Amino acid sequence: MKERVEVMISSEEISKRLEEIAKQVQEDFHGEQIELVCVLKGGVVTMVELAKKLRMPVTMNFMDVSSYGDGTESSGHIKILRDLDEDITGKNVLLVEDIIDSGRTLGLLRTLLIQRNPKLFKICTLLDKPDRRVTQVPVDYVGFTIPDAFVVGYGLDYAQKYRNLDYVGVVHFEEE
Repeated sequence: MKERVEVMISSEEISKRLEEIAKQVQEDFHGEQIELVCVLKGGVVTMVELAKKLRMPVTMNFMDVSSYGDGTESSGHIKILRDLDEDITGKNVLLVEDIIDSGRTLGLLRTLLIQRNPKLFKICTLLDKPDRRVTQVPVDYVGFTIPDAFVVGYGLDYAQKYRNLDYVGVVHFEEE
């Protein structure tokens, strides 16, 4: 199989939308210091690009989690592969995701982080794919709502490839 990637959302569109989100985040957090929490690996590009647009004090932290079970469905438990380096109690926290699909893992992660008593907790995602939603999760900032397509770029991958694309594209598989 050969892969072909077709542009869905251009780098210019993403940059413009992240600028809009940054302005809203600054208003909602009143310009106070904010801790950006990235869910590895896909959210890294979005978090970094958003951070560069924020005009307020920013710290960054990272988590790596998986929802385990039979391999295709969440079991309702989160396995933390890498936890936060610092306590978030009393901090303004913005969880940054690349894409929200079923919502299962994000819902569990949201509950876990809120139990750690941040001052203010919000969620930002570059992409929202509501057609695949199984668990409803309140998301405060959405870059783009997209249809149910297999997308890569801007941190999203297929077999660890394409994360470095500066746009979001749809993967098409073709016979060689």
